[in-house]
Formats: sequence, structure tokens, C-alpha cells
Amino acid sequence: MIKDIQEQILKLKKENDVCILAHCYQTHDILEIADYVGDSFGLAQRAATAPNKTVMMCGVRFMAETVKILSPEKRVLLPEPDAGCPMAEQLDKQMLIQLKEMYPGYAVAAYINTTAELKTLCDVCVTSSSAAKIIKKMPEDKILFIPDKNLGGYIAAQCPEKTIVTVHGCCPTHAKFTAKDVEKAKAAHPNALFLVHPECAAEVVEKADFVGSTTEIMSYAKKSDKTEFIIGTENSIVQHLGIDCPEKRFYPLSKDFVCHNMQLTKLASVLHCLQGTGGEEIILDEETRIAAKKSIDRMLELG
Repeated sequence: MIKDIQEQILKLKKENDVCILAHCYQTHDILEIADYVGDSFGLAQRAATAPNKTVMMCGVRFMAETVKILSPEKRVLLPEPDAGCPMAEQLDKQMLIQLKEMYPGYAVAAYINTTAELKTLCDVCVTSSSAAKIIKKMPEDKILFIPDKNLGGYIAAQCPEKTIVTVHGCCPTHAKFTAKDVEKAKAAHPNALFLVHPECAAEVVEKADFVGSTTEIMSYAKKSDKTEFIIGTENSIVQHLGIDCPEKRFYPLSKDFVCHNMQLTKLASVLHCLQGTGGEEIILDEETRIAAKKSIDRMLELG
């Protein structure tokens, strides 16, 4: 039974002094055994202040790397080593070096959804919720934004005073949906508000009633006096909101709105990792960690 596995996990994490982090896109059975649930950077900040000597990130690799960047003294575990992020992997270090040569004088702003290696070449990191505010505060007028062209375009519209160049990267899960998908969902649920993540294409975002990060979408739906919502991000959020707010109705933008990398991590993955028979420890050399942390530090300095 699921409850039996969860009880084993709770026992082992206490015995082994492990803090379990779960990204919002994980399934609900994993959220139930986590110490903290949230977006990737918020979880990394939580990990840094947790008293535990070992941290497990139930999410994808770049998230576990961010935890290690902020908490070098801690052992950081990724329960599913194959859980990556296609968007974070669309650029490598050499490609970014070439882009910087193509755009001399441009400051590089990286979405937090990038590898530690890429962060070493960037001037500042941003999250989906902080991006526009951070970039507005940057003294540089010319910005090269990586790797998500959709988020970059959304930011550019909010920062017309800046010259923002984007590259051809994106989240393949968010980017594949179109205005027709929105029209179909709205026709099926005419009384529902449409809440969307800015990683979606511009033609989808412009039809939204609310645009925000995953946690902002969940907060908006919970606080709203409306009772029906179409959710324009990973379908696990439909499940979580349905459990948290059973008096309201939540509909997926599409049944295909699934991040397969996020769904790789199962409850058994967490158990095996705690038992020492699965998972992977995240190791970063100190030179890479320090260089990558500079872009995160600047993000915090800018607000």
C-alpha cells in the first residue's frame, strides 16, 4: 500500500537525518512525505536553512545542482539520475561562449532552469516570478536571455526600456500548446478562469486571465473567489489543487500537459534512495560551484 511505503520513507528520513524537497510537479504521494514543497529556487533556499546534513531533491537535475550550489556542506541526492530538464540541456558551455561572442556588451541573464555549468558564464539568474523585476533593476540596457525564448519574450514585453535578445530554447512541455488548445478548453469550460505559466508560447499567454509561476498559479487559485479554473502548466497541479480545494473545479489545458522528466521520480525512487540502493549524489567541483553562485548572488542583491 502507498501508506506503507510512505511510513517506511518517514522512518528512514528521520533515522538518516534527510530533508526531502519536492517540486510542485511531483505526484501527491511524494508531496505528502516531503519536508518542503515549492518551486525550484525556493526549495534550494529552504534546503540551505534546514538543519539536516543530507538533502534529497525530488525534481530534476538542475534543481539538485542549485541546492548543492547554495549548500556545499550538505550531501545532496537526486532519487532519479535520469530526471533531467530538456530546456536546461538545450545549451552547453561552448554554445553560450559563442553566443556571448555574437552579442558583445550584452549581460547574460539565465533562467534558473539552467545547468550549473552554464550559470558560471552568466551575470545574473532569474526565476519566472522575479525575472521582470530583476531585469528592470539591472544597470545594463542590453540583455542576452537564456534559455527560454517564451519567458524571455514575456519579460521583454514588460521591460520595453531594455534590449532583450532571446535564443531558440524553450520548455518542450509548455511550448507545444497553441491558441487552439486554449480555445478548446475555454469552450469546454466557459466559466473557468485560465491560469498560465509564462513558459508557454505568447499566443497562449495572451489569452490568460492570470500569468505566473507554479506557486503563484496555485496561490491565485486558492485565494480567488472563483470556483473554476483551467490550468496552463504541468497537470500535477490540477491534482494538487483538486485535493487542496475540493470545493473548486480544476481542468487541464490538455491531457498531454505532462513533464515526463518530472514524472520519472516515483515513491519507490525515494525509498530506494533512502535505502542506499538507488539515486545519485550530486557532486560539483568548488570552482564551478563558486562561479555559478555569483549569478545567484546577484539575483538576490537585485531583489
